[in-house]
Amino acid sequence: MVSSAHAADTPVGYWTTVDDDGKTPSSIIQIYPRGKKLYGKIVRLINPREQDPKCTACDGPRKNQRILNMEILRDLEQDDDEWSGGYILDPRNGTEYKCYLELQEGGKRLKVRGYVGIALLGRTQYWQKATPPAPEPPPKAAPPPAPAAPPK
Repeated sequence: MVSSAHAADTPVGYWTTVDDDGKTPSSIIQIYPRGKKLYGKIVRLINPREQDPKCTACDGPRKNQRILNMEILRDLEQDDDEWSGGYILDPRNGTEYKCYLELQEGGKRLKVRGYVGIALLGRTQYWQKATPPAPEPPPKAAPPPAPAAPPK
């Protein structure tokens, strides 16, 4: 049985990501366990630039796949107070980076470090703890076609 105190010591849950400006929320990520590793997927896009964006810059099976619900974190394993050994995908450029996660501020903030080679050469984002998002409303159905004009 996992105590609530222990559950608070993991990044499992929902996180609001921010753009590179460090201020503008861009998405909500759900981090979840699969076996002994952590994974994460995009469950909400905040003010996307386009409707239903695709990962056009991705390679392989992710090529042209929907960004919404795409798994962007994978294979992270706990190592003391951080989760490392995994990867993070940037769906804007299709690049996958090595990654580690570290909880901060009592579990309210998540340090996400993506890098190539060694951790010194990379980029850090800070994600904020989020509540689970409400379900997306279903897409509006197209209006029925106009009736044909009667023959003259």
